[in-house]
Amino acid sequence: MPQKSKQLLEESRTRRTYRQFLDESVNMDVIKNCLMTAATAPNGADKQPWHFCVVTDSEMKQKIRTESEKIEKTFYEEKISTEWQADLEKLNVNWRKPFLTEAPCLVVIFKEFYKILPDGSKDKNYYVTESVGLATGFLINALRNAGYASFTYTPAPPTFLRTLLNRPEGETAMMILCTGKADLSYELPVLKKKTLEEIATFY
Repeated sequence: MPQKSKQLLEESRTRRTYRQFLDESVNMDVIKNCLMTAATAPNGADKQPWHFCVVTDSEMKQKIRTESEKIEKTFYEEKISTEWQADLEKLNVNWRKPFLTEAPCLVVIFKEFYKILPDGSKDKNYYVTESVGLATGFLINALRNAGYASFTYTPAPPTFLRTLLNRPEGETAMMILCTGKADLSYELPVLKKKTLEEIATFY
C-alpha cells in the first residue's frame, strides 16, 4: 500500500503546466473517459453540479480567445495590482492568450447553481464551487494519467462563455482547461513546491 501511494506521488510530480501544445488532435474517447472520471468526484447531495463543454472547433476557439484577450488587456492595463504583477513575473504571462487557439482541445468547466424545471421552478444545488473544484482536480489527474497536458485558465469575468456556448442561466463558467500533447520545447519556469511540513500539521 505505501508503495502504491508513493508511485502515484512520483507520477503526479511529473505534471507541469505547459502553455504550448503540439498541433496534434486529442483522442476523443480518451477525453470522454477522463470526463467520466471527473464525474466520480464527491459532491453536495449527489447533485453533480457540473457541466463540461468540449471545444475542438477552431472558429469557436478563436471566439473564446478574442473575448478572453479583451478582458485580459483591461485587467493587465487597468486592474492588476503591483504586488500581483510581481507574483506573476516568474510565470512570464501577459494579456495575450495564444494557448486558447493552439491547444487542440478546450474543456470549459461550468458550475451549475440551479436548473429551471419544466414548471418554471428552480432545482438548486449545494456546495457547488467545492464540488466542481473536486471534479476539476480529478479531471486534471485523469488527463495527466492519459498522457495529456492541461493548463487551467480563468478569464475574469467569465460571463461571456455562457453566452458563446449557449449554456442555461443557472450555470457559470469556472475555468477553461486547455488540453493536448505538451510542446516540450516550452521553457518551464523554475518552481519549488512546499514541503510536507509547510502544508500539513499532524495531531
